[in-house]
Amino acid sequence: MLPFAVGWARKGFTEIPLCALLNHEMFQSAILLGSSSLNSGSPSPVSSLLDCLAQASTRPRYAFMVLSLIAEVADAGGEAGPFVRRGNKQFTLRDFLCDSLAPMGRRDPRRVALAERVKSDLILEDRMPVDPVAAAALVEDEVRDRVRASGKTNLSRAVSELVGAGLLKRYYKGFAVDHENRGGQRHAVYVLQGMARCLLSHRMATPPPPRQLPRNLPRQGELLFG
Repeated sequence: MLPFAVGWARKGFTEIPLCALLNHEMFQSAILLGSSSLNSGSPSPVSSLLDCLAQASTRPRYAFMVLSLIAEVADAGGEAGPFVRRGNKQFTLRDFLCDSLAPMGRRDPRRVALAERVKSDLILEDRMPVDPVAAAALVEDEVRDRVRASGKTNLSRAVSELVGAGLLKRYYKGFAVDHENRGGQRHAVYVLQGMARCLLSHRMATPPPPRQLPRNLPRQGELLFG
């Protein structure tokens, strides 16, 4: 008989008396073993990427989301842009990234204040439709355009940090014209570099499609008689 009264309390997951005494210790030991195995092993590629972003970027979470979205639309070589197609619509890469990141600030009080400011501006400019549905659509479009404009500033800053860290390469495609902006009528293309290419591992792991053989192949052993 066990000398511990608590040992006989039927609280274990198997209702064996000893389990009630050891459950807590087993759970704590499993946590310690798991953490030691993680510390002893080499870090995963994504962990190394996050560590690099923490050192190279002023907004590492934002930078990681940018890299993940680029990897989502990149080809097997890690190149994304200059255009991204979603359904029957085509966007520039920068517009796609800004629109994809915009919902992250939907609950930001500044976003709510922006919507109210847009309504006031439209009313002052006598552009607000009488139809409530049309008015809401116009406000939404105007807010999206303003958020996209400010988002491009944040995106350019993040991309510059990623380029400096060796995680991204940036160049432009399109027509070079005489424009005050050196990227006028040219669109950005981003290419994942270095540790950022680990985000493409799901594509590398995808097996090639099965080889299609002709249907009417002659089979061995068939003889034709006249």
